[in-house]
This record gives sequence, structure tokens and C-alpha cells, in this order.
Amino acid sequence: MLQRLTAPVALSCAPGFPVVRDAVLDVDENGTIAWFGPATAAPATDAVVRPLPGLIMPGLVNTHCHTPMSLLRGMGGDLPLMPWLTDVMWPAEALLTESDVHAGMLAGCLDLLRTGCTTSVEMYFFTDALTDAVRTAGSRAVLTPGIIAAPGWDRLGSWEQMRDDVSARIDAHGLFPGGDGRIELGYGPHSAYTLPPGALASISEHARERGALVHTHVAESRGEDAHLRDEHGSVPAMLDAGGALGGRILAAHSVHLSDADIATYARHGVAVAHCPGSNAKLAAGTARLLDLRRAGVPVGLGTDGPASGDDLDLWHQARLAGLLARIGADDAAAITAAEVLLMGTADAAAAIGRDDLGVLEAGRQADVVHVDTDDSAFVAPEDDAQLVSNLVWAGGSRLVRDVWVGGEQVVAGGEPTMADRRESLTAVRAVSARLRKALAADG
Repeated sequence: MLQRLTAPVALSCAPGFPVVRDAVLDVDENGTIAWFGPATAAPATDAVVRPLPGLIMPGLVNTHCHTPMSLLRGMGGDLPLMPWLTDVMWPAEALLTESDVHAGMLAGCLDLLRTGCTTSVEMYFFTDALTDAVRTAGSRAVLTPGIIAAPGWDRLGSWEQMRDDVSARIDAHGLFPGGDGRIELGYGPHSAYTLPPGALASISEHARERGALVHTHVAESRGEDAHLRDEHGSVPAMLDAGGALGGRILAAHSVHLSDADIATYARHGVAVAHCPGSNAKLAAGTARLLDLRRAGVPVGLGTDGPASGDDLDLWHQARLAGLLARIGADDAAAITAAEVLLMGTADAAAAIGRDDLGVLEAGRQADVVHVDTDDSAFVAPEDDAQLVSNLVWAGGSRLVRDVWVGGEQVVAGGEPTMADRRESLTAVRAVSARLRKALAADG
């Protein structure tokens, strides 16, 4: 169905960050944007017109998440990274069934959509359950099934079997199974410290042959990969020497990087998923955001999983990223509100190699967010610069009212339209109760 959305103001997140007043956005039958711009230049149409108060903008893109961990939210929340991971998360995840993962993914997708996040890059297991949950919620995801060789994870097979399963799926169904762009497949090698030597290079080779994304954790904390740094100088240096870089590489966290590591990223076109909230909660450190940007490294924002980035709110991450960067530089002008917003939209889409997302322009997916500006957060909505500042620093997810993915409305008046949020919450709480009981029984 042809649709036309109109709004008093739109943020396209295109280069130059134009603010379009009296905006019109046309959606074609395929769920892509057919036209976008000011009403004075809009073509004639017989489409259904939907006037929206406030502003419209592209859907947010979350570059790093483990959304099914909504089941584990709050568990071990006061522990540092490695004890939290090995003593709490992995034992709990060992108890999860495919049905559990579906419940956690669905609940998390609904949470993401309600904040205006339409696409997430996911690393988890039980790929069929993840796929079904994304489609049930009506969202969009880049699914990079986890590939790991840590103690206990052999229950899912060897790392080679995990790699080959992804390759077989892509070979059978393509990078975009289903043909609607809602699901993209990639590879999710957990990290260099949870895989044997040569594994990441092998996985990267499989990915390059298929044009797929490789999504992995790199240099998140000082302690996790100390033995690798002692032996190779740094994890990026090891990956570079082993031929694991090249192609579409998304390095989540990348907190502890040297100047040489950043240069390596820039040389190979490695992108970074910046997760300031999770890194702060786990006391892992603060990524060198400004240095990465200056070097030309693509950087997108990520929430991390809801067990460490608890609220799945990319707006929160945007604010925190901006604040930490300004503090680190001792410069309140180090990064602007517009630049922070772009890290959750256009820059994030570029970081994962998706030129069909993150911007309102003809030919891109009609992933659109409607934000209410009738709120005290917006004190001068007629002023372009102040409007953006108010949106980023004072508005955010609480003012998201409606969301479309591929032209299909998936949130209306703040509530999901494709699945019952309360039923989903009930299912998640039931799984959480069972996990707590089982873990308590195991001591």
C-alpha cells in the first residue's frame, strides 16, 4: 500500500545533517522510501496520507547486542566482566532452551522497537528461534550466530560446526533469507580469547567468500585477553598478522586500543560498535571514541546485551557516549548532539555495511520513527540547532510514539502492534524464575 507520512519537521540524518521543515515521506508498496523532502516540492500522490505531529527520523541501528539476555537482566549485576561472564552468565545460558531464547528475543525486540530502534546486530545461539522472534515482533536484525570454544559451549558443537552451520545457511538461503530484508545473516565469533589460534582467520575467510559481516568482541577489558597481548602485542595485531581482518569486520567494544591498533583498524576498514554503558557498568574502561573517529574508523553505537546494558535504550548510549567523550577531551565541543545522533543512525548503518538503513532518503528502507515534540524537553522546536540538542540531551526514547519498519507500523502510540508486550513479559518472567530456581539448586 502506498503511504505518505507528513510532519512539521524531519531529521534525515543525511550528510550535512539537513533539518527538513514541513516534511513529506512517501513509502512504496515494497516498504522503501519513494520520496522524501519538503512539502513544497512533493509530487502529487493518491497515497493514504498520515499527518504526524512532532518530528520523524530514521530508525535507530544498534550495532552490538545479545537481546535474548533480557532473560538474565540484573543477574550478577555487581561483578566485573570475567567473573560475571564465567560464573553467572555462562552457567545460566547453559540452561536455556530454544523456546527460552525465543521468549527473550521477542521481549527484547519489543523493547528495542518502543525506543525507536528498528535494527539490531545480534550475537546469540538458536538461530531459528531468533529469526522467528524478529519476524514476530516486526523488527529487523543482522543475526550473527555465536561461534565459541569455551568450556561448556561444546554442547552446541565444535566451533567448526558452528561456523559451517552459518555458511550452510547463507549458501542455501542467501545473506537475506526470506527476501524481505528483515533478516541478514553473518558470523559471530565470540572473541580471540574464546577461540583457538586460526579460528578467527578461518571464520573471516568464510565470511569474505560470502560478503557477510563478522561480528566479534575485541579488547573489551584489560584482563580478558592479557595472554594474547603478552604474546602478540595486541589482539588487533594478532588478527592482522593472522589474516583475520579484511572484508566486513565489526569489532565490538574495542576499549583498550593503542595508536597502532587504531591505525590497523583504519587500514583494514574495521568498524567499531561502541557500548559505553555496558563498558561503564562492568568497569571495562572507555573506548577512544574521538581518536577512532579522527582516524576514519566507522563507529556505531551499541547497547550490548540487556544483562549488562540493561535498558536496551540506544538514546541512553548516545548521551553517555557524548558525555564521556567531552569529559575525556576536556572539551564541551568535542562532539556535537548531531554527531552523537548520527552514531545511532547513519554512522551505525555504515559501520555494518548497510546502505539501505539509517537515513531518510529515496531507495532506503522505510524504517521511520515518530517523536513527540509536544513536551517540555523541546523549548525552541522552531530552532534547528536547539531542536536537535533538545532531542538528544533531553528527549530520547520516552518521546517515541510510532515506529515503522519497511513501511509497516510496528509501534503505535508507544505500544507494539505485532505482538502482545504483556504476554511476552509474562513468558520472560516465567523463564527467569525457572533459571533462578535451577541455579540456586546447583549452589
